[in-house]
Amino acid sequence: MTTHLIVGVDGSDTARHAAQTAASLAVRLGGHLHVIMACDDQETVEVGVGSDRLLINRADEAAAVAAEVARSLHRAGLSIDSGARYGKPADVLCEEARRYDDVLIVVGNKRVQGPARLLGSVASAVLQHAPCDVYVVKTT
Repeated sequence: MTTHLIVGVDGSDTARHAAQTAASLAVRLGGHLHVIMACDDQETVEVGVGSDRLLINRADEAAAVAAEVARSLHRAGLSIDSGARYGKPADVLCEEARRYDDVLIVVGNKRVQGPARLLGSVASAVLQHAPCDVYVVKTT
């Protein structure tokens, strides 16, 4: 039985659609949904006005996007968390899946230009390297 579902988000409408499907699956399966956003670098930016300064890094921004998506998915019976991880999106999803024995990765089928490409590069890479089952959501 699947008790952990992992979905990657990036702020796009197609990722949100995949996340909505993942949330519905989690409720039906009685599983816990993990909303994850990958960030490729660890760059930190200093912002501020006058003497007030704040350090913001890409992981903070990614975590905020994942948290916003998670809040938008909230519904009765849904157990959910969110976060950011460093790395390429497909690698992050597969690494997260390795943390659990009973997991399902949910990805969208965002199309890429060209007649030979049916799945986006993230979905293709996840399908090739996932340590578990992968549910592909039709998002186009």
